[in-house]
Amino acid sequence: MNDAPTEPANLTDAAARPHRRRFNFWRWFWLSTIPVSLAWVWYDFYAPANHITWARDYPSAQQQAVRSGKPILLFFTGQWCVPCRIMKRNVWADAQVEAVVQAGFVPVMMDLDDPDAAETVSRYRVVATPTTIITDPNGNVLEWTRGGMNKAEFLGLLAKTHSDRPSMRETRCRLILRLSVSMRLLRS
Repeated sequence: MNDAPTEPANLTDAAARPHRRRFNFWRWFWLSTIPVSLAWVWYDFYAPANHITWARDYPSAQQQAVRSGKPILLFFTGQWCVPCRIMKRNVWADAQVEAVVQAGFVPVMMDLDDPDAAETVSRYRVVATPTTIITDPNGNVLEWTRGGMNKAEFLGLLAKTHSDRPSMRETRCRLILRLSVSMRLLRS
């Protein structure tokens, strides 16, 4: 047997230290960046359903507008349009916007890439999305806005259109006044 004294282990020796992992910056960078990026992409492309009754196409919207006397609300969009999806999520899905649109407009959503919408797109010279156009029942432009809007801006646009247009009661009163004047002229 060997009775030689053994030397104490050197505490500075790497083998004697407990195993300790180094901080791996790139690993944590990618582990945190990928979920954040995926959440952002989902948020950009997510558009919830809304409960607005959209007209099928422009001719049917125009027929409804002529019958009801309401202006037509044209919303030009595209499947690839991120600002359009943000508007669909933040504006169109809102209950207040839904109530105002349903009560006072005939809404129609037109996809820029849809060949059936090409005639309407060229008629109003739409080149960018989102574009919102408000017309009278005959198709004459009352308001035109290009670009995304938030809820307050959109409701302001709708209110401006309604304030520029006489109410149904005012229109009826004017019509009755004209008829009564015409009747007086015919009697005399």
